[in-house]
Amino acid sequence: MKVATVILAAGFGSRMKSSLPKVMHPVAGRPMVEWAVRTAEQIGERTPVVVVGHGKEHVQALLGERVQYVEQAQLLGTGHAVMQAATALRGQSEAVVVFYADMPLMQADTFHRLVSLFSDYRQSNDVALAMLTIQRDDSQGFGRVVRDAQGQVQAIVEEVDCTPEQRLIRELNPGIYCFDSAWLWSNLVHIPVSAKGEYYLTDMVGVAVAQGRRVVTALAPIDDVHGINTRIHLAHAEALMRQRIAERHMLNGVTIMDPHTTYIDDSVEIGSDTTILPGCLLQGATKVGNHAVIGPHSQLVDSIVGDHCRVAYSVIEQARLDDHADIGPFGRLRPGAHLGIGVHMGSFGEVKNSYLGAGVKMGHFSYIGDAQVGENAMIAAGTITCNFDGVQKNQTIIGKDAFIGSDTLLVAPVVIGEGAKTGAGSVVTHDVAPNALVYGVPAKPHGLTASPASPQESSEV
Repeated sequence: MKVATVILAAGFGSRMKSSLPKVMHPVAGRPMVEWAVRTAEQIGERTPVVVVGHGKEHVQALLGERVQYVEQAQLLGTGHAVMQAATALRGQSEAVVVFYADMPLMQADTFHRLVSLFSDYRQSNDVALAMLTIQRDDSQGFGRVVRDAQGQVQAIVEEVDCTPEQRLIRELNPGIYCFDSAWLWSNLVHIPVSAKGEYYLTDMVGVAVAQGRRVVTALAPIDDVHGINTRIHLAHAEALMRQRIAERHMLNGVTIMDPHTTYIDDSVEIGSDTTILPGCLLQGATKVGNHAVIGPHSQLVDSIVGDHCRVAYSVIEQARLDDHADIGPFGRLRPGAHLGIGVHMGSFGEVKNSYLGAGVKMGHFSYIGDAQVGENAMIAAGTITCNFDGVQKNQTIIGKDAFIGSDTLLVAPVVIGEGAKTGAGSVVTHDVAPNALVYGVPAKPHGLTASPASPQESSEV
């Protein structure tokens, strides 16, 4: 049976009180509408149709050509929104699944059960639609499912229209349907207009009942159908999604010491036997290798961390650690930082747009920016590359096996040769030959007297 999907994403989401369209608010690193599309791609045989309206440019910029768009120029209700998809989908499938983009917790398995239920009853030719329902005390604004004495669905009554007796009904309609496509496209025109001048998709239940067609239901897992109307709902959905993600990694061999204080985006990859300590945030396109230890209280954003690495109390953004590298506590890697195999970076160090070769040891309270550091170099505490001259960034090159003494200032552009050394507190303004020793302010080769910089030397710096 061919199944088409329609995702409703045109509403304002006014209760979010945001300039960003509601469906663009992220849950575990993905906007809600992207979660909906990812699920739709697993249940339908054709490209999902997304009904856009308010903030359509944001949705289209995110999804690109991944989906087919139809526009609801006037927001006249959910039934009117589905009407906009008729031209795109009429005659293209046997069933049409319709759901909202603000339900990021919906899982493909739940949809498969809904479609299977519809398929089973479709053989009798009297079913118009199958729908999901839930039972809980918190209605979250969902309509009530009204049944007759025989238990057959008779209507969906929106919460604002419920009588006091109907408000006591615990069976709720989250708005997730699987329609007989031919019946849907033929009967949308029969939806009555509401007092507000809108057309509600829920009224299709009444249309079906009036025609003697069956409406069948299946209970959905409560955690799947949390609609998001406020920031409170958003936080609740985030917590549930975060728990799912943590469980997925733990089942794949990752130790997460405290899932409740660990935030892992859905896009993150983590290798087996890695340990994530409490208080960590792993975000974006981050990849962590095997046998690593991350945390506690560290943030990794769009970064790559190799096998057997250690990151403690540190922030890493758009950076890379090769195998056996370690950083922290309280280190920071800014965009473009790359620590080679076995690099050690001490407390309160910072690296930006630089490569530290294999075996480099970088002491605490140091800053390395726009630099290339050769293998096994030693960078003692307090070293700073003075990479910005007020106009542009300049590069520092440190050769392999070099030793940079504590509190050295390397005024770029400058090259420190292989095996060279600088004395503690030096201000290096000129290139240093391989295996040479320099010290002083400005730094001079060993055996020469260091003197204050001349006006010409100062201007060159």
